[in-house]
Amino acid sequence: MLEDKILLWRFKRGSTIALERIYTKHKVYLTSVATALLNDTHAAEDALHDFFVLLVQSADSIKLNRSFKAYSAVCVANIAKNKLKRRKLEPAALEGSCAIETEYPEPVLLAQQQEQTIAINKALAKLPYEQREAVTLHLLAGMTFAQIAKSTDTSINTIQSRYRYGLDKLKTLLNNEVIK
Repeated sequence: MLEDKILLWRFKRGSTIALERIYTKHKVYLTSVATALLNDTHAAEDALHDFFVLLVQSADSIKLNRSFKAYSAVCVANIAKNKLKRRKLEPAALEGSCAIETEYPEPVLLAQQQEQTIAINKALAKLPYEQREAVTLHLLAGMTFAQIAKSTDTSINTIQSRYRYGLDKLKTLLNNEVIK
């Protein structure tokens, strides 16, 4: 977290190297957040790039009151939500793997991880957006319910309910996938 603050400080003072480091450090994580919300790797990459364009355009006005990781996850989630609204997209099932890096050298383990990721993304795509957002921001972004509530301008009880209903539906969907 300290590294992010230093990088952001340097970036705000014109360092392109700092911006490159921020991008390199967070691109996989932010693409994963966007993929979980949009269920489309190409749209997720677009959301990631849209975020960094906005970051560059508004560098002078950024004042973080939380971690850069949480800030960027909320921004990417908002961009994803706007993409869905603008294009009136219904999230489609992923045809390929999502952009999550792995450290498994064995092809069999990599294939298993990719299958699991695809199954999870398909199940996430079946959730209403609000539930998908609550689950993704809490589990993937590591945000507290209070942080999610504040960033989405929603009550904490509503966020907790969306999260609980989302997890229940995910469990059901994933159990049905395993049973098949």
